[in-house]
Formats: sequence, C-alpha cells, structure tokens
Amino acid sequence: MVQGRAAGETARAGGAKPSYPITSVGNALRLLLMFRDHKRLRLTDVAHALDVADSTAHRLLAMLIQHDFVRREEDLRVYVAGPALLEIGLAAVRNLDIRNLARPILADLALRVNETVHLAQLEGGRIRYLAGAESNRALRVADRTGQLMPAHRTATGKALLAELTAGQLDELFASESPGVLRPEERALLDTELARVRDQGYATNHREADEDEIVSVATVVRDRRDLAVAALNASAPATRMPRKRQLTVVRHLHAAASQLETLLNNAVG
Repeated sequence: MVQGRAAGETARAGGAKPSYPITSVGNALRLLLMFRDHKRLRLTDVAHALDVADSTAHRLLAMLIQHDFVRREEDLRVYVAGPALLEIGLAAVRNLDIRNLARPILADLALRVNETVHLAQLEGGRIRYLAGAESNRALRVADRTGQLMPAHRTATGKALLAELTAGQLDELFASESPGVLRPEERALLDTELARVRDQGYATNHREADEDEIVSVATVVRDRRDLAVAALNASAPATRMPRKRQLTVVRHLHAAASQLETLLNNAVG
C-alpha cells in the first residue's frame, strides 16, 4: 500500500525545512522519492500519498513525463521510473564503482562454477563487460573485461533487455545503430525475451574458434527491483548442457543476491 509513505520518505530525505517552501516542487520531489520504494504507481496512489486531488497528481506526473523522469506504461494507468531517473540511479551505482564490489564475488563465483564469469551493464543498445574472472581450466572462455558487444547477441544483454518494456525496446533499437534489427529479427528477439522473463535467466550460443560457447546470465537488481547489471558464466558447449545450466544459474542467482546486498548497503 502506498498511502502514508510520502511523509516517511520526506523524513528519510533529511535536511531542515526551507524558510520559503514551494509546494509544487516539494510534491514533485516527494513523488520522485516514491519510486525509490515502488516499481509502479497509479494516479490514485500518488494523489493519496501526497494528499492532493487527482488533477493535481496528474499535472505533476505530466511534468515529470515531459522531462523523462517518469514514463507511462502501455495501458496508460500505471507510471514507472523514466530514463532520466533511471540514469541518475545507474550513475549512483557507477559512482560506487560496482566493479570493486563485484570482484571478490566474481572470483568466488568462478571457483564455484569453475567457468569464466563476468559482470556487465547496458550502454544503449550494447553491453559493456565491467569485470571478469577466468576459470582454472586449460580450455576456457577468455576474460572480456572492457569489451562492448551488441546486447541482443549476448546472454547478459538479453537478461537486461528482458527487463525493458516493448516501448523502451522500440526506442532503443530505433536510436542505436549497433542494435538495429530487421522485423523478423526483432520478432525472434521478442520471443526469446519472453522466454527469459518466464525462466528467470538468459542463454546465448555463439561460435568461437571452431568451438560453440554457451553463456547463461541473470540480473542484479536495486532496492526497487530494477535491473542495474547482469552476471554471466560462459563455457564450451560440451561443458554446459541443459542440466548444468540450471546448476550454474543457481550459483549466479546467489552471487547476484550477494552483490545486491552490498549495493543496497553502499547506497544507504
């Protein structure tokens, strides 16, 4: 239930009350803080929490939509954090240097699954590998730290793309030349992303030096349940049959949970 949270959120924000408060600005900021604890909000939720009329809540949301802080979902009844607000959140995570938090977790994960693992984030229509840890096997996937890849061609990318709405995907592939897809390619990707959402992890198969490589990936979420990064494990296909994929995914979920705890504690 959202009602009654706004006052608590304002208190958590801290700071002395200004001498000349501007009510509309205060309500807009309180509304933004609501997205810290709620992934989706309805107009009535906002109106009740801020103790304003529905028309006032609508005007506040419309202004935030205009500046990309809020986005309206396809059914036009639910509001979610927009790209500007998400970018602020991602910038905070980047400023924490998520790589430093992730490195010991990646090292432990690589030992547990005995395969090469990575941490990655979306950069537009591509994925950036931020950190990695290789397995000790003689035949292994190389560390890709620093590399950029088209998101729809990687497990980490698919895991993160599956978190986006259809409208967000449309915008992404329309504006990002590395990600432009033909209609038939987009249809196949949409089908695969639906499967990712259903099973809770992504997979990818690729050819590398005459060997087939299989990768599996899961997302890392913030306190609002929004994906901010992804973890993956990659191995030659002969070592990653379906049954082992499920075992590796369990380790990925456990590692993601560890990293989520560290991120939430660091953000405060």
